[in-house]
Amino acid sequence: MNDTMAASSNRIMLGPLVAAIDQGTSSTRFLVFNAKTAELLSHHQVEIKQSFPKEGWVEEDPKEILQSVYECMDRTCEKLTQLNIDVSNIKAVGVTNQRETTLVWDKQTGEPLYNAIVWLDLRTQSTVERLINKTPGKNKNHLKDKTGLPISTYFSAVKLRWLMDNVEKVHEAVLSHRAMFGTVDSWLIWCLTGGKNGGVHCTDVTNASRTMLFNIHTMDWDPELCIYFDIPMGILPKVRSSSEIYGLMKISSKLKSGPLTGVPISGCLGDQSAALVGQMCFKDGQAKNTYGTGCFLLKNVGTKPVMSDHGLLTTVAYKLGRDKPACYALEGSVAIAGAVVRWLKDNLGIIQTSTELEKLAADVGTSYGCYFVPAFSGLYAPYWEPSARGIICGLTQFTNRSHLAFAALEAVCFQTREILDAMNQDSGINLSQLQVDGGMTSNRLLMQLQADILCIPVVKPSMPETTALGAAMAAGAAEGVSVWSLNPEDLTEVTSEKFEPQINPEAESELRYARWKKAVQRAMNWETIEPVNSGNEDTSIFSSVPLGFYILGSMFMLIGAKYIAGQKLA
Repeated sequence: MNDTMAASSNRIMLGPLVAAIDQGTSSTRFLVFNAKTAELLSHHQVEIKQSFPKEGWVEEDPKEILQSVYECMDRTCEKLTQLNIDVSNIKAVGVTNQRETTLVWDKQTGEPLYNAIVWLDLRTQSTVERLINKTPGKNKNHLKDKTGLPISTYFSAVKLRWLMDNVEKVHEAVLSHRAMFGTVDSWLIWCLTGGKNGGVHCTDVTNASRTMLFNIHTMDWDPELCIYFDIPMGILPKVRSSSEIYGLMKISSKLKSGPLTGVPISGCLGDQSAALVGQMCFKDGQAKNTYGTGCFLLKNVGTKPVMSDHGLLTTVAYKLGRDKPACYALEGSVAIAGAVVRWLKDNLGIIQTSTELEKLAADVGTSYGCYFVPAFSGLYAPYWEPSARGIICGLTQFTNRSHLAFAALEAVCFQTREILDAMNQDSGINLSQLQVDGGMTSNRLLMQLQADILCIPVVKPSMPETTALGAAMAAGAAEGVSVWSLNPEDLTEVTSEKFEPQINPEAESELRYARWKKAVQRAMNWETIEPVNSGNEDTSIFSSVPLGFYILGSMFMLIGAKYIAGQKLA
Protein backbone atom coordinates (compact mmCIF):
# COMPACT_ATOMS: atom_id res chain seq x y z
CA MET A 1 0.00 0.00 0.00
CA ASN A 2 2.84 2.37 0.93
CA ASP A 3 4.55 1.65 -2.45
CA THR A 4 1.33 2.54 -4.28
CA MET A 5 0.96 5.78 -2.34
CA ALA A 6 4.59 6.67 -3.01
CA ALA A 7 4.13 6.04 -6.76
CA SER A 8 0.97 8.15 -6.72
CA SER A 9 2.71 11.07 -5.00
CA ASN A 10 5.58 10.83 -7.54
CA ARG A 11 3.11 11.14 -10.39
CA ILE A 12 1.57 14.29 -8.91
CA MET A 13 5.01 15.94 -9.06
CA LEU A 14 5.37 15.38 -12.81
CA GLY A 15 4.27 18.88 -13.78
CA PRO A 16 3.25 19.80 -17.35
CA LEU A 17 3.21 17.12 -20.04
CA VAL A 18 3.41 17.54 -23.83
CA ALA A 19 2.21 15.01 -26.39
CA ALA A 20 3.28 14.34 -29.98
CA ILE A 21 1.52 12.71 -32.91
CA ASP A 22 4.18 11.02 -35.03
CA GLN A 23 2.54 9.95 -38.29
CA GLY A 24 5.15 8.09 -40.36
CA THR A 25 5.09 6.15 -43.62
CA SER A 26 4.75 2.74 -41.97
CA SER A 27 3.18 3.56 -38.59
CA THR A 28 1.47 6.14 -36.39
CA ARG A 29 2.45 6.86 -32.78
CA PHE A 30 1.20 9.05 -29.96
CA LEU A 31 3.80 9.81 -27.29
CA VAL A 32 3.65 11.78 -24.04
CA PHE A 33 6.72 13.52 -22.57
CA ASN A 34 7.50 15.27 -19.31
CA ALA A 35 8.15 18.89 -20.37
CA LYS A 36 10.75 19.44 -17.62
CA THR A 37 12.86 16.29 -18.05
CA ALA A 38 12.05 15.19 -21.66
CA GLU A 39 11.29 11.73 -20.23
CA LEU A 40 9.01 9.57 -22.37
CA LEU A 41 6.14 8.51 -20.08
CA SER A 42 3.90 6.47 -22.39
CA HIS A 43 3.14 5.81 -26.02
CA HIS A 44 1.21 3.61 -28.43
CA GLN A 45 1.94 2.58 -32.02
CA VAL A 46 -0.26 1.33 -34.88
CA GLU A 47 1.01 0.07 -38.25
CA ILE A 48 -0.30 1.66 -41.45
CA LYS A 49 -1.18 -0.39 -44.52
CA GLN A 50 0.38 0.61 -47.82
CA SER A 51 -1.25 -0.33 -51.13
CA PHE A 52 0.53 -0.74 -54.46
CA PRO A 53 -2.26 -0.55 -57.11
CA LYS A 54 0.24 -0.55 -60.01
CA GLU A 55 3.98 -0.90 -60.43
CA GLY A 56 5.66 2.12 -58.85
CA TRP A 57 2.44 3.37 -57.21
CA VAL A 58 2.31 3.73 -53.41
CA GLU A 59 -0.88 4.83 -51.64
CA GLU A 60 -2.34 5.04 -48.13
CA ASP A 61 -5.92 5.54 -46.95
CA PRO A 62 -6.36 9.03 -45.36
CA LYS A 63 -9.22 7.73 -43.17
CA GLU A 64 -7.04 4.88 -41.89
CA ILE A 65 -4.28 7.40 -41.12
CA LEU A 66 -6.73 9.54 -39.12
CA GLN A 67 -8.26 6.51 -37.37
CA SER A 68 -4.78 5.31 -36.39
CA VAL A 69 -4.17 8.67 -34.69
CA TYR A 70 -7.40 8.36 -32.67
CA GLU A 71 -6.52 4.78 -31.72
CA CYS A 72 -3.03 5.77 -30.58
CA MET A 73 -4.36 8.72 -28.55
CA ASP A 74 -7.04 6.54 -26.90
CA ARG A 75 -4.64 3.74 -25.97
CA THR A 76 -1.98 6.14 -24.67
CA CYS A 77 -4.52 8.00 -22.51
CA GLU A 78 -5.66 4.60 -21.19
CA LYS A 79 -2.05 3.69 -20.31
CA LEU A 80 -1.50 7.05 -18.59
CA THR A 81 -4.58 6.50 -16.46
CA GLN A 82 -3.28 3.04 -15.49
CA LEU A 83 0.01 4.71 -14.49
CA ASN A 84 -1.97 7.13 -12.30
CA ILE A 85 -0.99 10.07 -14.52
CA ASP A 86 -3.63 12.75 -15.03
CA VAL A 87 -4.33 13.20 -18.77
CA SER A 88 -5.39 16.80 -18.08
CA ASN A 89 -1.70 17.56 -17.40
CA ILE A 90 -1.13 17.42 -21.19
CA LYS A 91 -0.77 21.11 -22.05
CA ALA A 92 0.00 20.93 -25.77
CA VAL A 93 0.19 18.55 -28.74
CA GLY A 94 2.76 18.61 -31.54
CA VAL A 95 2.42 17.00 -34.97
CA THR A 96 5.21 15.45 -37.00
CA ASN A 97 4.64 13.58 -40.21
CA GLN A 98 5.87 11.81 -43.33
CA ARG A 99 6.62 14.70 -45.69
CA GLU A 100 5.55 15.22 -49.35
CA THR A 101 2.73 12.64 -49.15
CA THR A 102 -0.18 14.34 -50.89
CA LEU A 103 -3.90 14.47 -50.02
CA VAL A 104 -6.96 16.26 -51.41
CA TRP A 105 -10.27 16.34 -49.57
CA ASP A 106 -13.72 17.99 -49.79
CA LYS A 107 -14.04 20.80 -47.24
CA GLN A 108 -17.86 20.52 -47.21
CA THR A 109 -18.12 16.77 -46.56
CA GLY A 110 -14.72 16.23 -44.93
CA GLU A 111 -14.21 13.20 -47.18
CA PRO A 112 -10.89 12.42 -48.91
CA LEU A 113 -11.28 12.53 -52.71
CA TYR A 114 -8.57 9.94 -53.35
CA ASN A 115 -6.01 7.92 -51.43
CA ALA A 116 -2.93 9.72 -50.13
CA ILE A 117 -0.16 9.49 -52.75
CA VAL A 118 2.94 8.57 -50.72
CA TRP A 119 6.27 10.36 -51.17
CA LEU A 120 7.85 7.17 -52.62
CA ASP A 121 5.30 7.00 -55.46
CA LEU A 122 6.64 7.02 -59.05
CA ARG A 123 3.46 7.52 -61.13
CA THR A 124 4.51 11.08 -61.98
CA GLN A 125 7.76 10.05 -63.69
CA SER A 126 6.48 10.86 -67.20
CA THR A 127 5.21 14.27 -65.95
CA VAL A 128 8.61 14.99 -64.42
CA GLU A 129 10.44 14.00 -67.62
CA ARG A 130 8.17 16.25 -69.70
CA LEU A 131 8.71 19.19 -67.31
CA ILE A 132 12.49 18.72 -67.38
CA ASN A 133 12.53 18.43 -71.18
CA LYS A 134 10.69 21.78 -71.43
CA THR A 135 13.25 23.64 -69.28
CA PRO A 136 16.19 25.51 -70.85
CA GLY A 137 18.97 22.95 -71.27
CA LYS A 138 16.69 20.16 -69.95
CA ASN A 139 17.77 21.15 -66.44
CA LYS A 140 16.19 19.31 -63.49
CA ASN A 141 17.43 22.13 -61.21
CA HIS A 142 15.41 24.76 -63.11
CA LEU A 143 13.33 25.67 -59.99
CA LYS A 144 16.12 25.15 -57.44
CA ASP A 145 16.88 28.86 -56.87
CA LYS A 146 13.37 29.37 -55.44
CA THR A 147 12.60 25.95 -53.98
CA GLY A 148 15.98 24.42 -53.10
CA LEU A 149 14.73 21.25 -54.84
CA PRO A 150 15.19 19.47 -58.19
CA ILE A 151 12.12 18.66 -60.30
CA SER A 152 11.40 15.14 -59.05
CA THR A 153 8.63 12.61 -58.44
CA TYR A 154 9.47 12.98 -54.72
CA PHE A 155 7.75 16.31 -54.10
CA SER A 156 4.07 17.20 -53.69
CA ALA A 157 3.40 19.56 -56.64
CA VAL A 158 3.63 16.85 -59.32
CA LYS A 159 1.48 14.47 -57.23
CA LEU A 160 -1.18 17.17 -56.83
CA ARG A 161 -1.02 17.90 -60.56
CA TRP A 162 -1.58 14.17 -61.27
CA LEU A 163 -4.62 14.11 -58.97
CA MET A 164 -6.13 17.16 -60.71
CA ASP A 165 -5.51 15.66 -64.16
CA ASN A 166 -6.54 12.05 -63.50
CA VAL A 167 -9.15 11.94 -60.72
CA GLU A 168 -12.54 13.32 -61.78
CA LYS A 169 -13.69 13.93 -58.18
CA VAL A 170 -10.59 16.06 -57.53
CA HIS A 171 -10.98 17.96 -60.81
CA GLU A 172 -14.64 18.76 -60.04
CA ALA A 173 -13.92 19.77 -56.44
CA VAL A 174 -11.17 22.16 -57.58
CA LEU A 175 -13.52 23.77 -60.11
CA SER A 176 -16.30 24.15 -57.52
CA HIS A 177 -13.88 25.53 -54.86
CA ARG A 178 -14.54 22.62 -52.49
CA ALA A 179 -11.04 21.07 -52.69
CA MET A 180 -8.43 21.35 -49.99
CA PHE A 181 -4.85 20.22 -50.56
CA GLY A 182 -2.48 19.28 -47.81
CA THR A 183 0.37 17.07 -46.72
CA VAL A 184 -0.39 14.68 -43.83
CA ASP A 185 0.13 17.40 -41.18
CA SER A 186 -2.55 19.61 -42.79
CA TRP A 187 -5.05 16.72 -42.99
CA LEU A 188 -4.54 15.79 -39.33
CA ILE A 189 -4.63 19.34 -37.97
CA TRP A 190 -7.77 20.14 -40.02
CA CYS A 191 -9.55 16.99 -38.79
CA LEU A 192 -8.44 17.30 -35.15
CA THR A 193 -9.50 20.97 -34.89
CA GLY A 194 -13.04 20.37 -36.13
CA GLY A 195 -12.81 19.23 -39.76
CA LYS A 196 -15.80 20.46 -41.79
CA ASN A 197 -17.00 22.28 -38.65
CA GLY A 198 -14.35 24.98 -38.49
CA GLY A 199 -11.16 22.92 -38.85
CA VAL A 200 -7.92 24.89 -39.31
CA HIS A 201 -6.36 24.46 -42.77
CA CYS A 202 -2.65 25.13 -42.26
CA THR A 203 0.84 23.71 -42.64
CA ASP A 204 4.24 24.72 -41.33
CA VAL A 205 7.25 26.05 -43.21
CA THR A 206 9.15 22.73 -43.11
CA ASN A 207 6.34 20.76 -44.77
CA ALA A 208 5.57 23.59 -47.22
CA SER A 209 9.22 23.63 -48.31
CA ARG A 210 8.79 20.04 -49.66
CA THR A 211 6.04 20.84 -52.16
CA MET A 212 7.94 22.68 -54.98
CA LEU A 213 5.30 25.44 -54.60
CA PHE A 214 7.01 27.25 -51.70
CA ASN A 215 9.64 29.97 -52.01
CA ILE A 216 12.28 29.31 -49.34
CA HIS A 217 13.40 32.96 -49.46
CA THR A 218 10.01 34.73 -49.10
CA MET A 219 8.80 31.87 -46.83
CA ASP A 220 5.42 31.66 -48.57
CA TRP A 221 3.65 30.06 -51.52
CA ASP A 222 5.08 31.41 -54.76
CA PRO A 223 2.55 32.64 -57.38
CA GLU A 224 4.96 31.92 -60.26
CA LEU A 225 5.55 28.34 -59.11
CA CYS A 226 1.78 27.81 -58.79
CA ILE A 227 1.33 29.11 -62.35
CA TYR A 228 4.18 26.83 -63.54
CA PHE A 229 2.38 23.75 -62.17
CA ASP A 230 -1.07 25.24 -62.92
CA ILE A 231 -2.27 24.86 -59.33
CA PRO A 232 -4.83 27.33 -57.90
CA MET A 233 -3.51 29.00 -54.74
CA GLY A 234 -6.97 28.85 -53.13
CA ILE A 235 -6.62 25.12 -52.37
CA LEU A 236 -3.33 25.54 -50.47
CA PRO A 237 -3.15 25.62 -46.64
CA LYS A 238 -2.00 28.74 -44.79
CA VAL A 239 1.74 28.57 -44.00
CA ARG A 240 2.61 29.03 -40.32
CA SER A 241 5.75 28.73 -38.20
CA SER A 242 6.73 25.39 -36.64
CA SER A 243 5.87 26.55 -33.11
CA GLU A 244 2.65 28.48 -32.49
CA ILE A 245 -0.95 27.70 -31.53
CA TYR A 246 -2.76 26.63 -34.71
CA GLY A 247 -6.04 25.61 -33.09
CA LEU A 248 -7.60 23.61 -30.25
CA MET A 249 -8.29 19.86 -30.26
CA LYS A 250 -11.93 18.79 -30.69
CA ILE A 251 -12.29 15.13 -29.66
CA SER A 252 -15.53 13.23 -29.12
CA SER A 253 -16.33 12.88 -25.40
CA LYS A 254 -17.12 9.20 -26.08
CA LEU A 255 -13.43 8.51 -26.71
CA LYS A 256 -10.87 7.82 -23.98
CA SER A 257 -8.87 10.72 -25.46
CA GLY A 258 -11.89 13.02 -24.96
CA PRO A 259 -10.09 14.93 -22.15
CA LEU A 260 -7.68 16.24 -24.83
CA THR A 261 -10.48 18.51 -26.14
CA GLY A 262 -9.39 22.13 -25.78
CA VAL A 263 -5.66 21.28 -25.71
CA PRO A 264 -3.78 23.43 -28.26
CA ILE A 265 -2.02 21.92 -31.26
CA SER A 266 1.02 24.18 -31.15
CA GLY A 267 3.90 22.39 -32.89
CA CYS A 268 4.27 21.13 -36.44
CA LEU A 269 7.40 19.85 -38.19
CA GLY A 270 8.06 17.47 -41.05
CA ASP A 271 9.56 14.30 -39.56
CA GLN A 272 13.16 14.99 -40.57
CA SER A 273 13.08 18.54 -39.24
CA ALA A 274 11.51 17.25 -36.03
CA ALA A 275 14.39 14.77 -35.63
CA LEU A 276 16.91 17.62 -36.13
CA VAL A 277 15.20 19.55 -33.30
CA GLY A 278 14.90 16.40 -31.13
CA GLN A 279 18.63 15.75 -31.57
CA MET A 280 19.24 19.36 -30.37
CA CYS A 281 21.00 20.29 -33.65
CA PHE A 282 20.43 24.03 -33.16
CA LYS A 283 23.94 25.15 -34.14
CA ASP A 284 25.26 25.76 -37.63
CA GLY A 285 27.14 22.61 -38.73
CA GLN A 286 25.35 20.09 -36.49
CA ALA A 287 23.85 17.11 -38.34
CA LYS A 288 21.76 13.97 -37.80
CA ASN A 289 20.81 10.93 -39.86
CA THR A 290 17.41 9.26 -39.43
CA TYR A 291 16.95 5.62 -40.45
CA GLY A 292 13.26 5.06 -41.14
CA THR A 293 11.42 3.93 -44.28
CA GLY A 294 14.01 6.06 -46.06
CA CYS A 295 17.23 7.56 -44.79
CA PHE A 296 17.63 11.31 -44.27
CA LEU A 297 20.80 13.20 -43.38
CA LEU A 298 20.19 16.84 -42.41
CA LYS A 299 22.81 19.44 -41.54
CA ASN A 300 21.89 22.76 -39.95
CA VAL A 301 23.35 25.59 -42.09
CA GLY A 302 21.94 28.52 -40.09
CA THR A 303 19.66 31.40 -41.11
CA LYS A 304 20.83 31.70 -44.73
CA PRO A 305 20.00 28.97 -47.28
CA VAL A 306 23.03 27.20 -48.79
CA MET A 307 22.64 25.72 -52.28
CA SER A 308 24.30 22.39 -52.95
CA ASP A 309 26.61 21.65 -55.90
CA HIS A 310 26.60 17.92 -55.14
CA GLY A 311 23.00 16.74 -55.40
CA LEU A 312 21.70 17.68 -51.94
CA LEU A 313 18.47 19.55 -51.20
CA THR A 314 18.17 22.92 -49.52
CA THR A 315 15.23 22.81 -47.14
CA VAL A 316 13.73 24.72 -44.22
CA ALA A 317 14.96 23.11 -41.00
CA TYR A 318 12.56 24.89 -38.60
CA LYS A 319 11.08 28.24 -37.60
CA LEU A 320 10.41 28.00 -33.87
CA GLY A 321 7.97 30.91 -33.49
CA ARG A 322 6.17 33.49 -35.60
CA ASP A 323 8.77 36.15 -34.85
CA LYS A 324 11.78 33.82 -34.84
CA PRO A 325 14.11 33.48 -37.84
CA ALA A 326 13.85 30.45 -40.11
CA CYS A 327 16.82 28.09 -40.06
CA TYR A 328 17.81 26.06 -43.11
CA ALA A 329 19.38 22.67 -43.70
CA LEU A 330 21.20 20.78 -46.40
CA GLU A 331 19.54 17.40 -46.83
CA GLY A 332 20.58 14.12 -48.37
CA SER A 333 17.49 11.96 -48.97
CA VAL A 334 17.60 8.20 -49.58
CA ALA A 335 14.30 6.61 -50.64
CA ILE A 336 14.83 3.05 -49.39
CA ALA A 337 16.33 2.16 -46.00
CA GLY A 338 13.95 0.42 -43.59
CA ALA A 339 11.71 -0.25 -46.60
CA VAL A 340 14.25 -2.82 -47.81
CA VAL A 341 13.69 -4.83 -44.62
CA ARG A 342 9.94 -4.77 -45.24
CA TRP A 343 10.57 -5.90 -48.84
CA LEU A 344 12.75 -8.83 -47.74
CA LYS A 345 10.02 -9.81 -45.26
CA ASP A 346 6.81 -9.22 -47.24
CA ASN A 347 7.92 -9.75 -50.85
CA LEU A 348 10.68 -12.36 -50.63
CA GLY A 349 9.74 -14.00 -47.32
CA ILE A 350 13.39 -14.61 -46.38
CA ILE A 351 12.76 -13.19 -42.89
CA GLN A 352 9.67 -13.28 -40.67
CA THR A 353 10.52 -10.28 -38.46
CA SER A 354 12.76 -7.22 -38.76
CA THR A 355 14.95 -8.40 -35.87
CA GLU A 356 15.68 -11.63 -37.75
CA LEU A 357 17.60 -9.63 -40.39
CA GLU A 358 20.33 -8.68 -37.91
CA LYS A 359 20.81 -12.29 -36.81
CA LEU A 360 20.95 -13.58 -40.42
CA ALA A 361 23.51 -10.95 -41.42
CA ALA A 362 25.59 -11.51 -38.26
CA ASP A 363 25.78 -15.25 -39.00
CA VAL A 364 27.99 -14.60 -42.04
CA GLY A 365 29.51 -11.18 -41.21
CA THR A 366 30.00 -10.40 -44.92
CA SER A 367 28.02 -10.06 -48.14
CA TYR A 368 30.64 -12.28 -49.86
CA GLY A 369 30.89 -9.86 -52.81
CA CYS A 370 27.11 -9.46 -53.17
CA TYR A 371 25.91 -5.85 -53.63
CA PHE A 372 22.29 -4.71 -53.38
CA VAL A 373 21.16 -1.33 -54.77
CA PRO A 374 17.52 -0.98 -53.58
CA ALA A 375 16.48 1.66 -56.14
CA PHE A 376 12.81 0.62 -55.95
CA SER A 377 11.71 4.26 -56.39
CA GLY A 378 14.65 5.39 -58.52
CA LEU A 379 17.67 6.96 -56.82
CA TYR A 380 17.34 10.11 -54.71
CA ALA A 381 20.37 12.06 -53.45
CA PRO A 382 22.93 12.61 -54.78
CA TYR A 383 21.83 11.27 -58.21
CA TRP A 384 18.14 12.25 -58.57
CA GLU A 385 17.70 9.53 -61.19
CA PRO A 386 14.07 8.30 -61.39
CA SER A 387 14.91 5.80 -64.16
CA ALA A 388 17.17 3.70 -61.86
CA ARG A 389 15.79 0.41 -60.56
CA GLY A 390 16.83 -2.08 -57.89
CA ILE A 391 19.69 -4.45 -58.66
CA ILE A 392 21.48 -7.30 -56.86
CA CYS A 393 24.85 -8.19 -58.35
CA GLY A 394 28.00 -10.15 -57.56
CA LEU A 395 26.01 -13.35 -57.00
CA THR A 396 27.73 -16.75 -57.03
CA GLN A 397 26.56 -20.28 -56.26
CA PHE A 398 27.90 -19.71 -52.75
CA THR A 399 25.56 -16.72 -52.11
CA ASN A 400 22.71 -17.43 -49.69
CA ARG A 401 19.99 -15.45 -47.89
CA SER A 402 22.38 -14.47 -45.08
CA HIS A 403 24.71 -12.79 -47.58
CA LEU A 404 21.70 -10.99 -49.09
CA ALA A 405 20.63 -9.84 -45.60
CA PHE A 406 24.14 -8.46 -45.01
CA ALA A 407 24.15 -6.75 -48.43
CA ALA A 408 20.80 -5.11 -47.58
CA LEU A 409 22.24 -3.60 -44.39
CA GLU A 410 25.38 -2.51 -46.23
CA ALA A 411 23.19 -0.81 -48.86
CA VAL A 412 21.73 1.48 -46.18
CA CYS A 413 25.26 2.34 -44.99
CA PHE A 414 26.68 2.90 -48.49
CA GLN A 415 23.81 5.23 -49.39
CA THR A 416 24.50 7.22 -46.21
CA ARG A 417 28.20 7.37 -47.14
CA GLU A 418 27.29 8.84 -50.55
CA ILE A 419 25.21 11.65 -49.05
CA LEU A 420 27.76 12.31 -46.28
CA ASP A 421 30.52 12.64 -48.91
CA ALA A 422 28.31 15.12 -50.84
CA MET A 423 27.64 17.10 -47.64
CA ASN A 424 31.35 17.25 -46.77
CA GLN A 425 32.13 18.48 -50.30
CA ASP A 426 29.42 21.18 -50.13
CA SER A 427 30.48 22.50 -46.71
CA GLY A 428 34.23 21.98 -47.03
CA ILE A 429 34.21 20.71 -43.43
CA ASN A 430 34.11 16.98 -42.71
CA LEU A 431 31.74 15.74 -40.02
CA SER A 432 33.75 14.26 -37.16
CA GLN A 433 30.88 12.03 -35.97
CA LEU A 434 27.33 11.21 -37.05
CA GLN A 435 24.31 11.54 -34.74
CA VAL A 436 21.67 8.95 -35.62
CA ASP A 437 18.06 8.08 -34.78
CA GLY A 438 15.08 6.18 -36.17
CA GLY A 439 13.72 2.65 -35.96
CA MET A 440 16.65 0.93 -37.69
CA THR A 441 19.16 2.20 -35.11
CA SER A 442 18.07 -0.63 -32.79
CA ASN A 443 20.04 -2.88 -35.19
CA ARG A 444 23.49 -2.86 -33.56
CA LEU A 445 25.16 -4.58 -36.51
CA LEU A 446 23.86 -1.82 -38.81
CA MET A 447 25.26 0.87 -36.50
CA GLN A 448 28.70 -0.82 -36.40
CA LEU A 449 28.67 -1.29 -40.18
CA GLN A 450 27.80 2.39 -40.57
CA ALA A 451 30.76 3.47 -38.44
CA ASP A 452 33.06 1.14 -40.43
CA ILE A 453 31.87 2.39 -43.83
CA LEU A 454 31.95 6.10 -42.85
CA CYS A 455 35.24 5.75 -40.94
CA ILE A 456 33.85 8.06 -38.21
CA PRO A 457 32.04 7.33 -34.91
CA VAL A 458 28.24 6.89 -34.98
CA VAL A 459 26.41 8.29 -31.93
CA LYS A 460 22.99 6.90 -31.00
CA PRO A 461 20.85 8.51 -28.24
CA SER A 462 19.56 6.16 -25.56
CA MET A 463 16.04 7.57 -26.11
CA PRO A 464 15.39 6.77 -29.80
CA GLU A 465 12.13 8.75 -30.22
CA THR A 466 13.85 11.98 -31.25
CA THR A 467 11.35 12.78 -34.04
CA ALA A 468 8.40 12.83 -31.63
CA LEU A 469 10.54 14.63 -29.04
CA GLY A 470 11.25 17.42 -31.57
CA ALA A 471 7.52 17.92 -32.24
CA ALA A 472 6.80 17.95 -28.49
CA MET A 473 9.56 20.52 -27.89
CA ALA A 474 8.14 22.82 -30.60
CA ALA A 475 4.62 22.46 -29.15
CA GLY A 476 5.67 23.01 -25.54
CA ALA A 477 7.79 26.06 -26.39
CA ALA A 478 5.05 27.84 -28.37
CA GLU A 479 3.91 31.29 -27.28
CA GLY A 480 0.80 30.88 -25.15
CA VAL A 481 1.95 27.42 -23.96
CA SER A 482 5.54 28.01 -22.78
CA VAL A 483 6.01 24.85 -20.71
CA TRP A 484 9.21 23.75 -22.50
CA SER A 485 12.31 25.93 -22.59
CA LEU A 486 14.54 25.76 -25.68
CA ASN A 487 17.28 27.87 -24.09
CA PRO A 488 20.59 25.97 -24.50
CA GLU A 489 21.24 25.96 -20.73
CA ASP A 490 17.81 24.41 -20.06
CA LEU A 491 18.03 21.58 -22.60
CA THR A 492 18.30 18.10 -21.11
CA GLU A 493 21.65 16.36 -21.56
CA VAL A 494 21.16 13.41 -23.92
CA THR A 495 22.78 10.10 -22.95
CA SER A 496 24.07 8.14 -25.92
CA GLU A 497 26.02 5.14 -27.15
CA LYS A 498 29.00 5.48 -29.51
CA PHE A 499 30.03 3.01 -32.23
CA GLU A 500 33.69 3.41 -33.26
CA PRO A 501 35.05 2.29 -36.68
CA GLN A 502 36.72 -1.13 -36.45
CA ILE A 503 38.16 -1.79 -39.94
CA ASN A 504 41.08 -0.32 -41.88
CA PRO A 505 39.64 2.79 -43.55
CA GLU A 506 42.17 2.87 -46.36
CA ALA A 507 41.77 -0.74 -47.41
CA GLU A 508 38.65 -2.84 -46.94
CA SER A 509 36.17 0.03 -46.41
CA GLU A 510 37.25 1.90 -49.55
CA LEU A 511 37.29 -1.28 -51.67
CA ARG A 512 33.75 -2.16 -50.62
CA TYR A 513 32.58 1.40 -51.28
CA ALA A 514 34.17 1.46 -54.76
CA ARG A 515 32.36 -1.78 -55.66
CA TRP A 516 29.10 -0.34 -54.38
CA LYS A 517 29.54 2.71 -56.69
CA LYS A 518 30.09 0.28 -59.58
CA ALA A 519 26.81 -1.49 -58.73
CA VAL A 520 24.97 1.87 -58.63
CA GLN A 521 26.06 2.59 -62.20
CA ARG A 522 24.60 -0.76 -63.27
CA ALA A 523 21.21 0.29 -61.81
CA MET A 524 21.04 3.56 -63.79
CA ASN A 525 18.77 4.31 -66.81
CA TRP A 526 16.83 1.09 -66.39
CA GLU A 527 13.28 2.34 -66.77
CA THR A 528 12.73 5.34 -69.03
CA ILE A 529 9.30 6.64 -69.97
CA GLU A 530 10.35 8.48 -73.12
CA PRO A 531 11.33 6.28 -76.09
CA VAL A 532 15.02 6.23 -76.91
CA ASN A 533 14.30 7.72 -80.35
CA SER A 534 11.88 10.63 -80.08
CA GLY A 535 10.22 12.68 -82.78
CA ASN A 536 9.96 11.37 -86.33
CA GLU A 537 13.28 9.58 -86.44
CA ASP A 538 13.23 6.39 -88.49
CA THR A 539 13.90 3.53 -86.09
CA SER A 540 14.22 0.82 -88.77
CA ILE A 541 17.52 -0.89 -89.43
CA PHE A 542 17.56 0.75 -92.86
CA SER A 543 17.87 4.24 -91.33
CA SER A 544 21.59 3.43 -91.24
CA VAL A 545 22.73 3.44 -94.90
CA PRO A 546 25.88 1.29 -94.47
CA LEU A 547 24.01 -1.20 -92.28
CA GLY A 548 21.16 -1.31 -94.80
CA PHE A 549 23.55 -2.09 -97.70
CA TYR A 550 25.26 -4.76 -95.59
CA ILE A 551 22.00 -6.53 -94.69
CA LEU A 552 20.57 -6.31 -98.24
CA GLY A 553 23.86 -7.59 -99.68
CA SER A 554 23.85 -10.52 -97.23
CA MET A 555 20.25 -11.40 -98.20
CA PHE A 556 21.08 -11.43 -101.94
CA MET A 557 24.16 -13.60 -101.30
CA LEU A 558 22.06 -16.12 -99.35
CA ILE A 559 19.41 -16.24 -102.13
CA GLY A 560 22.12 -16.61 -104.76
CA ALA A 561 23.82 -19.42 -102.82
CA LYS A 562 20.51 -21.31 -102.48
CA TYR A 563 19.84 -20.87 -106.21
CA ILE A 564 23.29 -22.20 -107.19
CA ALA A 565 22.93 -25.16 -104.81
CA GLY A 566 19.55 -25.93 -106.37
CA GLN A 567 21.00 -25.82 -109.92
CA LYS A 568 23.78 -28.27 -108.96
CA LEU A 569 21.31 -30.76 -107.45
CA ALA A 570 19.22 -30.60 -110.60
